[in-house]
Amino acid sequence: MELNIQAIKFDATAKLQSFILKRMEKLDRFYEGISTIDVTLKVIKPETSANKAATIKLSAPHLELFAEKIADSFEQAIDECAEALQKQLIKAKEKKQ
Repeated sequence: MELNIQAIKFDATAKLQSFILKRMEKLDRFYEGISTIDVTLKVIKPETSANKAATIKLSAPHLELFAEKIADSFEQAIDECAEALQKQLIKAKEKKQ
């Protein structure tokens, strides 16, 4: 599984990158054959409380999934995206069988 993390207009800390890696590795349990995961992080300009956006695009053979969430922190946004992708992976696996 290839993981690409892109932080737009800021540098993602090593702690944040390791958090993302751990969270994305858990998705492998729900669907075998995930080839690439592209994670994009950005701060939305109006400085409101929920201004951290995370976008995750997941690719596997014959499957492409997408999730985007906005939250107070990048960790929370990543968690919400991962939960959404987990549900999508379970549905895709059920359809496949």
